[in-house]
Amino acid sequence: MRDSESKVDFNQVCYYPSVISNRWLAARLELIGNLITFFATLFAVMSRDTIDGGKVGLSITYALSVTQTLHWLVRMSSEVETNIVAVERIKEYTETPQEAPWELPNNKPGADWPQEGVVEFNNYATRYREGLDLVVKNINFKISKGEKVGIVGRTGAGKSSLTLALFRIIEAAGGNITIDGVNISKIGLHDLRSRLTIIPQDPVLFSGTLRMNLDPFNLYSDEKVWSALEHAHMKEFVSTLSAGLQHAISEGGDNLSVGQRQLVCLARALLRKTRVLILDEATAAIDLETDDLIQATIRQEFADSTVLTIAHRLNTIMDSSRVLVLEKGEIKEFDSPSVLLKNKTSIFYGMAKDAGLV
Repeated sequence: MRDSESKVDFNQVCYYPSVISNRWLAARLELIGNLITFFATLFAVMSRDTIDGGKVGLSITYALSVTQTLHWLVRMSSEVETNIVAVERIKEYTETPQEAPWELPNNKPGADWPQEGVVEFNNYATRYREGLDLVVKNINFKISKGEKVGIVGRTGAGKSSLTLALFRIIEAAGGNITIDGVNISKIGLHDLRSRLTIIPQDPVLFSGTLRMNLDPFNLYSDEKVWSALEHAHMKEFVSTLSAGLQHAISEGGDNLSVGQRQLVCLARALLRKTRVLILDEATAAIDLETDDLIQATIRQEFADSTVLTIAHRLNTIMDSSRVLVLEKGEIKEFDSPSVLLKNKTSIFYGMAKDAGLV
């Protein structure tokens, strides 16, 4: 009972200011109406010798209805002001710049693109919207076939912006990005995004079955789905579910733990197994045991793929081919972890020292 009363009280908290403000407004409208009636009556008395009784009665009658009219006027004005927000939002949405074309029939990459997974940034710069400062600038580097590159930097250094740039969620303000020699700004968004794979920090799951979340377009057989689950260390768990692959997933995957949701995303990536894999702080919110499972699987299953890892935990990128260090949107260091750690004045060495790795 107390819990129920507490919830009712909490629910009423948002209504209380509204009720109080309405009473405050009503009292002042009544005061204004009464003042108008008072002055109308006063003028009628003062002008009784010059104004006939009919006009006096009419003026006082209208004065008495002023309060009600004021109430109606204020209420209508308030409703118009509230509802006009919807119009403003619609106007804002209609003026929102559209993304680039989903497909460009005259400029489609080959069906097997990318074959090598060579990623190159050429004097690249970008901003989140027109008029804002550049979030990354003067970005020049090349990642070779099958190379594993860790991307590190302090908060706001521009790490996640590189991920957004690869998927063209934000467009280039200068320079370009090529994958296997193909300028990604010259192809359709679907052709680009369908050929890359990302495992994000916040796993994305939808309301539906587990199989639908793994293979939404029904492109793979059950055998391949089970194989992906096995390599993602999820097969044993799914086998214990009464519905198996048809197990119902709630919106956002709330009926799975954070680690399990991340392993489902890993299984999804294993199914697609593209030549370029991006890990955007994929293990930042999970326990060390699950982190180790994911890292081991990626090393084994994506040995031939190019892997870009935006790292929250530096230990996850210590075995990378090279480490790219960003600061204020620019590349400050780009070399193998061992070389960077030998230089005690390097930014990477300082970060590793702060993390207790050296």
